[in-house]
Amino acid sequence: MAPMVPGLAAWGLVTGVAMVRSGLDPWLALLMSLTVYAGSSQLASLPLIAAGAPIWVVLLTGFVVNLRFVIYSAQWRFYFGHLPRWQRMSLGYFGADISYAMFMRRWTEPEPQPGQIAYFAGGALPLWLGWQIPSILGIVLADGVPAQWGLGFAGTLALIGLTCSLLVDRATWVCAGVAAAAAVAAFALPYKLHIVVAVAAAVAAGLMMEMPGGGGGRPIGPQPARRPS
Repeated sequence: MAPMVPGLAAWGLVTGVAMVRSGLDPWLALLMSLTVYAGSSQLASLPLIAAGAPIWVVLLTGFVVNLRFVIYSAQWRFYFGHLPRWQRMSLGYFGADISYAMFMRRWTEPEPQPGQIAYFAGGALPLWLGWQIPSILGIVLADGVPAQWGLGFAGTLALIGLTCSLLVDRATWVCAGVAAAAAVAAFALPYKLHIVVAVAAAVAAGLMMEMPGGGGGRPIGPQPARRPS
């Protein structure tokens, strides 16, 4: 996870600063960082909170932006479904996009095997610390961070890097394209609801790609020829 942490840390710092500068009380910002632990959901909800949007719009936005975790957990259930509920909920809290991508690369067979929990925890802990520590620093030092540093642009670059690292097969590329097209098409919607539309469209595309015959798991590029049986 070491190569991923610097980009994640930049994103966390940007999110911490953004929460306070959006008018959120520092203690509430700290609570949000520790409980939500989802940068995309936090950043999507902040403009809505600052604009005084109805609470149902804020909650719906956070829910829709995090819908991708439903797909992640549907895959993780093959590995962790036998564990007690409290343990599954704990693993669910620490789950992240990068954790999912790295775990699925390491454990390709969808079945419980020794070492999976340790591998998950070993990857989730540095990601959690790499997010929370910079985020808390951003909350504490928000008023002292000069705008000239361009942290917003740095956070955008970090997010792009993290996104590109997750584009590993046909399904993820299709979902990314659908999300981009939907976000542009719905950009005129109020309260930044184009983000909700983009995520919902991408999740729908992902579910269709994962259906039998959808070809979601096919890697991009030429495939090795099959040997005749």
